[in-house]
Amino acid sequence: MTSTATTTRYVGALDNGTTSTRFILYRIERPGVLTPVSSHQVEHAQTYPKPGWCEHDPEEIFANALTCMERACARGDAPGGGVDATAIECIGIANQRETVVAWDARTRECLHNAIVWLDTRTRDICDELTREAREDGEDTGADRFRESCGLPINTYFSAGKMRWLLENSARVREANKNGTLKFGTIDSWLVHRLTNGARHVTDVTNASRTMLMDLRTTRWRKDTCDAFQVNVESLPEILSSADDFGTIALGYLRGVKLTAALGDQHAATLGQRCRPGEAKCTYGTGCFMFLNTGCHVVTSEHGLLTTVADSSEDAPRYAPNCLYALEGSVAIAGAGVQWLRDNLGIIRSTSDVEPLAGSVDDAAGVVFVPAFTGLFAPRWKQDARGVIVGLTQHSTAAHIARALLDAICFQVKDVLDAMIADVCRRPGESGYVENSDQLKSTASFSVPNVLRVDGGATANALLMQTQADVLGMEISRPRDVETTALGAALAAGIGAGLWSEEDVFAREGDFERVGDGDGGADETATTTFEPRTTAEERAKRFALWCEAVGKSFGLARE
Repeated sequence: MTSTATTTRYVGALDNGTTSTRFILYRIERPGVLTPVSSHQVEHAQTYPKPGWCEHDPEEIFANALTCMERACARGDAPGGGVDATAIECIGIANQRETVVAWDARTRECLHNAIVWLDTRTRDICDELTREAREDGEDTGADRFRESCGLPINTYFSAGKMRWLLENSARVREANKNGTLKFGTIDSWLVHRLTNGARHVTDVTNASRTMLMDLRTTRWRKDTCDAFQVNVESLPEILSSADDFGTIALGYLRGVKLTAALGDQHAATLGQRCRPGEAKCTYGTGCFMFLNTGCHVVTSEHGLLTTVADSSEDAPRYAPNCLYALEGSVAIAGAGVQWLRDNLGIIRSTSDVEPLAGSVDDAAGVVFVPAFTGLFAPRWKQDARGVIVGLTQHSTAAHIARALLDAICFQVKDVLDAMIADVCRRPGESGYVENSDQLKSTASFSVPNVLRVDGGATANALLMQTQADVLGMEISRPRDVETTALGAALAAGIGAGLWSEEDVFAREGDFERVGDGDGGADETATTTFEPRTTAEERAKRFALWCEAVGKSFGLARE
């Protein structure tokens, strides 16, 4: 392979999602400004052993990661083709969160398939922990651990999955007994394998999604670990998001430093350059909305999650120096489109949903609640299941497709309304806590007037226009919607000392620039979607949606 000229340098992003892994190679234009030059993506299998269960093969994900890195580099923009590993400064990882991997530290062998974030098998464990809190006279119930971790007891998070593995896998129990068990989220697994077993680490954003980390100390909390029967020794060391994660020890990129790891939605928030008070929503398998709350730990009273947004390179080693966020997660977005394709067969590819849904003026009274694995924020109904209501003889596949797009947008409205209700409380009111140890500047909160969007599903212009209509708010879509990978690459540069966080935000004016192929930048504007509905229309449509949501409750069957 032809080596690149020494004047051209690159940074890479390894992005593992729910359905695929990809590697994007970026050319460094100047500090904090990157141009994507090549990528490669490989899907991995989705295994469904039982209704509501979902698993991945961690070894397949690791093998795909190696493949993606090598092939993306082979497609690089160097003279003669290809980018040599020596031209790559560093790599950042973004990953699907909450998904749990268990392996043996001695053999480096996986002990069970990874249990995916949307898997609901831990419902009984969650019910038991909630019941215990009430029987002990606590008023908290599902909020038993929320004060420390910012999360309710729910099947979504990692801790319950770890306990399930300990209770149901003989191999996991044996490794735990022998002291060789290692638990981790996908970032930990990839770092462990890429460094050939040298590191067992995670970052503060991924740790904040397990239920086991204290938000304010950014350390594992032993009493919570004990409640889930997890030995702290089996958990990875917590690093900041931009830090030294080790050196790749095998494959084409052997010798390249890993200098960042973030949960995918945290990476997207950085990639969108969201400042305190600003909101973004990523549309992928699910929808994930973040509202950056700066250095304020805002305890939600409206069904949202409190999480770490990211951390500086000094945290958490010396003191918690994190930015925080409110998050609302929607389980089914792009996954609903895949369901139309794979289960109903009414579209041949996911891109067909837009023209099909656009062939009718509206859903004609059809309302789709895609609660296939329950409802996440802000309703948190684990016993909900999908329903389609309002069908008539007039209803067609197009109306169902249109109703699904509507459903994605209504779920996002649910989350944004809850965020606005939480952050519009004033400091000192119930649920609002300021971490006085923070050194970063803060911002006063106001209702966001723009929603920044990213992710593959945002290519659907009908979906984006519907979102603007449902929210009554401007939607801003960047030219490069793959902001998750971009955020991982930007964080990697921070971790490697190539630029600072200030550089990243100082270059906000360059955010919409993409490479012109000649080392320069071609300035392009964002795509903006303005609402076309009245407040009365929006209220009427949302009320119909809420009525249908109520019909989805209590339908789960074991």
